[in-house]
Amino acid sequence: MTRFVWLAAGLLAASAAPALASPCADRIAKLDGPVKDLAKESISANTSGKASASARGGQGVTGSDGGASAAAAPAEKSAEAGQGADKAMQAKVALDEARTADKKGDAKACGDAVDRAQKQVDGAP
Repeated sequence: MTRFVWLAAGLLAASAAPALASPCADRIAKLDGPVKDLAKESISANTSGKASASARGGQGVTGSDGGASAAAAPAEKSAEAGQGADKAMQAKVALDEARTADKKGDAKACGDAVDRAQKQVDGAP
């Protein structure tokens, strides 16, 4: 019975202790904000969707001709938004992979994934 009490007390103490952050977890946390900012920028760069939706809103217009009065974003701007969205998604996936590797204790895989995410953020238009 005494063993059980000590085992239970040990498990309780271990679960109550705060998790120690690894160096990779710190890198993930620092890069999380820029990745979210990159995603927000890519969304706001594609203004044609917002303009069309605003023009149709409240008018009962559902077709694509309903946005004729709304200014559409230039093709270059839309292409830029697509590339930014791709970079944001790749960075997010890399950070998710880094978190998984960090939980497994795989520091090398975590570092590699954070490096990939950093490259996406640094190469953003």
